[in-house]
Amino acid sequence: MIKENQRLLNRLHVLSDGAIVYLALPIAFWIRFYLLPGGIITVPLAQYLALGTILTAVQLFAYAALGLYQSFRKVQLRRELEKLWLAGALVMGVLLSFLFVQHYIDFSRLTLVIWFVLSTGALSCKRVVLRRGLRYFRRQGYNQKRVLLIGGGEMAGTYWEKVRGDRELGYTVVGYVSSHPEKGLRDLKWLGGYEKLDRVLDQSRPDEAVCAIAPEDYGRMAEIIEGCEKAGTKLSIIPFYAKYMPSNPQFDELDGIPLLNFRRIPLDNWANAFCKRAMDIVGSLSLIILCSPLMLVCAVGVKLSSPGPIFFKQERIGRGKKPFYMYKFRSMRVNSGENTAWSTDHDGRKTRFGAFLRKCSLDELPQFFNVLKGDMSLVGPRPEIPYYVEKFKEDVPLYMVKPAV
Repeated sequence: MIKENQRLLNRLHVLSDGAIVYLALPIAFWIRFYLLPGGIITVPLAQYLALGTILTAVQLFAYAALGLYQSFRKVQLRRELEKLWLAGALVMGVLLSFLFVQHYIDFSRLTLVIWFVLSTGALSCKRVVLRRGLRYFRRQGYNQKRVLLIGGGEMAGTYWEKVRGDRELGYTVVGYVSSHPEKGLRDLKWLGGYEKLDRVLDQSRPDEAVCAIAPEDYGRMAEIIEGCEKAGTKLSIIPFYAKYMPSNPQFDELDGIPLLNFRRIPLDNWANAFCKRAMDIVGSLSLIILCSPLMLVCAVGVKLSSPGPIFFKQERIGRGKKPFYMYKFRSMRVNSGENTAWSTDHDGRKTRFGAFLRKCSLDELPQFFNVLKGDMSLVGPRPEIPYYVEKFKEDVPLYMVKPAV
């Protein structure tokens, strides 16, 4: 029943989107030429409506291409709205470019802009209302997708807790198949062992199956996939190592073998690395030139405030765990705890002028030279001293997989 309802809802979804996109054009025409001042009609409404027919078809195609008509149970509303506005902006850009190239200058650009804002805004409101309505009905027990859980591992228990704790997701777990009853799934019906999977699929006829087997049952994966394929049941898999995976994993391929990347670094792409480095060089050079008078004043102030060097340098750990010396204007008296201790607001080691530099963050101006050298970036995580890197990587989960400096 859920599949038939889903198809009906999708059709109504597409038809209502088309109606909104098409009707937004005559409304935009009326606003431009009858509400706003200075409107002179050079193209009749009939030609706008003819253009609207083409625009509606192109717009719906763009929405479908970006996956806006797939099931959105697992998609966040924010992500859906981002795709919606992106598709509208792309179509709008292509339309204006086409009109310019073909010299259709009589069409009002302002009318088309109003149409874009009206149609995309109305579609956004529609999706917000639709989401809230579906969530209400799902809380009441309607529009539920029946799921068979396969496996009894740790991730199976996590999946069951998530689904059971949020009825708005719209999933009803009919039971689970595992080698034996699991303590973590005691509130869920055990339907038998893996050898009974074919019979369970035929009898329960779930809308989809979710496989979350334990590591020791990994050898059964082939028969699970084969059983779901034979029954025509959609299968989703939660790996037993899912808690170590990123939320949006990336895949590579090695001669037909899929490779799952647990940590993909955008700067591994040479184009991304080149653009970021170019931005760092141009930005740091510009800021050094602009701030040079201020840095000169700071240097004189540091020299007069207490004996010692103008600059304070400290070893930090940068990208690829490569050590480098980070520079600052010295804000404290020379001391022996500079490599293992953080300062506080009332640190007695700070000079009066150093406290002023810290309060205004002026002590960090020399770090622009670190950026120019390539030790740091204008945008990136703060590099720590080796003492705390060693401490944090043991105590803070995923500390060493933070974005590269």
